[in-house]
Amino acid sequence: MILQPGLKFESTATVTPVLTAEQLGSGDMPVLATPALVALMENAAMRAVAPALEEGQTTVGTAVSTSHLKASAVGAVVRAVAVLKAVEGRCLNFEVSAWEGETLLGQGVHTRFVVDRERFLAKLK
Repeated sequence: MILQPGLKFESTATVTPVLTAEQLGSGDMPVLATPALVALMENAAMRAVAPALEEGQTTVGTAVSTSHLKASAVGAVVRAVAVLKAVEGRCLNFEVSAWEGETLLGQGVHTRFVVDRERFLAKLK
């Protein structure tokens, strides 16, 4: 498979106390934390393109611009959708959104880069 616009994936998570703003430190209420929402969006983007990558490749997130429009309580099921919109060399641009049922929780854009896993990790040493 070749990386091309249109690749899509949906990631789902149930809001647990571990994913709340008070637990992650991004707020002080027991609702889905914005960092957890963003992580779910990133997960959907990563998984949208993973099957199309060559062996030894992965993607890393480099930018996220998103809104978080509505709170979700513990127990809610949240779904993040990522659609690959553009491929510019190793740069991948996605539209992302998150939903609780039919209610839009957030939306935005996300950028990832294709990297060689071993070379990427070797640079950290």
